[in-house]
Amino acid sequence: MERKHFLDNIRWVTVLLVLFYHVIYFYNAKGVFGGIGGFYEDQPWDAIMSLLYPWFMMLLFLVAGISSRYSLGKLSHREFIKSRTRKLLVPSTIGLLVFQWMTGYFNTHVAGTDVLINVQQPVKFFLWAISGTGALWFVQDLWLFSLLLVLIRLIEKDKLYASIDKLFQGKNLGKSFALVVIGYLLIWGGAQCSISHPNPESMEGLWNLYRPLAYFIPFLLGYFVFSHDAVLARIERMRFPLMAFALITGVLFTIVMYGKNDTDPIVLKGWFCNLFAWFAILAILGCFKAWANTTNRFATYMTKSSYGAYVLHYVVVASFGYMMKVHTTLAPWAQYVILFVVVMTLPFVLNEVIKRIPFIRWCVLGIKK
Repeated sequence: MERKHFLDNIRWVTVLLVLFYHVIYFYNAKGVFGGIGGFYEDQPWDAIMSLLYPWFMMLLFLVAGISSRYSLGKLSHREFIKSRTRKLLVPSTIGLLVFQWMTGYFNTHVAGTDVLINVQQPVKFFLWAISGTGALWFVQDLWLFSLLLVLIRLIEKDKLYASIDKLFQGKNLGKSFALVVIGYLLIWGGAQCSISHPNPESMEGLWNLYRPLAYFIPFLLGYFVFSHDAVLARIERMRFPLMAFALITGVLFTIVMYGKNDTDPIVLKGWFCNLFAWFAILAILGCFKAWANTTNRFATYMTKSSYGAYVLHYVVVASFGYMMKVHTTLAPWAQYVILFVVVMTLPFVLNEVIKRIPFIRWCVLGIKK
């Protein structure tokens, strides 16, 4: 099968957007949990978060679902689970103890005080490691979804995939409309798994972070629906109206959410948030399919390195962001610029270093050799 470069390009471009998002997020004044807090009561640039957050992780899961279909065309179930365990589970478990504990260390300080100040070692270290999960919730979700996908394949024997392939042959406009509408209803339905008013003394907040059903549905849509060339061709032909709807809903959503917490479970369950997310996902798929199905040396490097940069980036965000805000008198604009530059470069440098260190590369990045 010819490699679909536009999927690679969507993946690494979206990862860069995640890195950029975390720069804005870390200094946000909207009350989004996890950041150190803003510099001003009103920060217009925080609106960037509303333009990105509703859709970019859903898009990564959908692309992962498509890629899983292609991988399972070449690998047995056993080989697929083994490769996913090494690449996903090892970095998000063993890697916490080897590297990500540093993220947890800074997370406890970002909270305002060292909340573990009275906890003795080695208990404190293990708590740092758990807190260091950070952005690796995505990796843990993806590993679980991969296991569930294999189970589904064993049960349904690929009958659903074959039926969808037959359904979307031809150029019937009604089928394209149905694809958009039914896909939206599934995305909106999955979002309802969030708990609207989580109990802060329970694990409900953690459930809302992982949002398993909200992300499993786009993963399955990627595997069963968008891995078909006929479906991708339909989305490509619809790219202009999809792009228009994505821009309109995105601007309106950002205006409505100005100064508000766009990660609030009630917001994420809302019909309009999910409408914007769905149009954004479809528009990006269509536009990249039409205009970015190619590669070059830079794109090839980013394709190979973006996963490692994602795994490693948040310790850079937390450490540099915390140290500048708490221990320097740099102007806010300078802190944003410095944090943006280091987050867009240092994770890639760390990736190049770590992937050359035997055993450590397996623990942190899931690289065998």
